[in-house]
Amino acid sequence: MVSRNPFLTLIVTGVPGVGKTTVLREVSKILEERKVKHLVLNFGDFMLIAGKRLGLVEHRDQIRHLPLRRQLELQEEAAKAIVEEASSKLDESGVLLVDTHAIIRTSTGYWPGLPFGVVSVLKPDSIVVVESKPEEILARQMRDKSRYRADMSDIEIIKELLEIARSAAIASAVLVASSVYIVYNVEGDPSIAARKIVELIEKLR
Repeated sequence: MVSRNPFLTLIVTGVPGVGKTTVLREVSKILEERKVKHLVLNFGDFMLIAGKRLGLVEHRDQIRHLPLRRQLELQEEAAKAIVEEASSKLDESGVLLVDTHAIIRTSTGYWPGLPFGVVSVLKPDSIVVVESKPEEILARQMRDKSRYRADMSDIEIIKELLEIARSAAIASAVLVASSVYIVYNVEGDPSIAARKIVELIEKLR
């Protein structure tokens, strides 16, 4: 039988620059207004903590250039830490939102962001895929000076990433019998995608 967390769990994915973190901020605002207890946890932050502790990386964009076996170790450690934190703060009425990627472009090929060792720990009720026009994603990447994404700042690469990311989300969902929910992040109004995600939460609760 497929197991689930006591709290509702959504994994929110999207390619770099799609604006999922901004959308999640809007989701959090709406849930706060509705007095819904929730946590938004960034998967990369937890991987970075583990990577720094092991002396492997200094910043997030170095993670995807680590040997794949190392990345897998960090992924599984991050998943366990996220569930542990959520379990200590949420009850059955709570909602966990995990901000991450379904696919990662690395120096040795595309790497699944949600392999079995991760989704089997996170136990998502749904995997959300946030999408946008490739041109809008590229523009957001160019504006974000805090991240190094030169190896992804190309329209054709972004188009390929979008296609593979959707397929990867479906493949991960099959492993744990979760739904895949696709939302479109409209340029200039992340609240539209946010409201769609909140609607999903209400339907799943």
